[in-house]
Parts: sequence; structure tokens; C-alpha cells
Amino acid sequence: MADITIDGKGYDISELSEFGKETMNSIRFLDEQILQKTNELQISETAKLGYLNALRSELKGLSWNG
Repeated sequence: MADITIDGKGYDISELSEFGKETMNSIRFLDEQILQKTNELQISETAKLGYLNALRSELKGLSWNG
């Protein structure tokens, strides 16, 4: 049974050495970190849009000095 697929080829991770298993754990940890950071970025971008909309509303009453 293939527990991981790399470059289109399946591998049984139970056959990995201790180093291989530690490396797999590091990869999984990094995948989780990437997902977390991606979610944080999406939240930040949504918040930024909200702030921009609030600023646009505030600026509607001001005259432009261009």
C-alpha cells in the first residue's frame, strides 16, 4: 500500500529508515505551516479590503487636492 506519492510514484512509508520517517514528519509539519500561513494571508487580504472600503467611505466627503 502506498502511503505517499512523490513524482507520480507511490511508496510505503513503513519501509523508510528513521531518517526517512523524520524527513516525512518534517514535510508534513511544513505542509501544515504552509496551509496555516495561506489561511492567515487570506484573512489579512479580506481585512485589508474591509479597511479600504471603510476608508473609501470616509474619503467620499473630502475634496480632492490633486
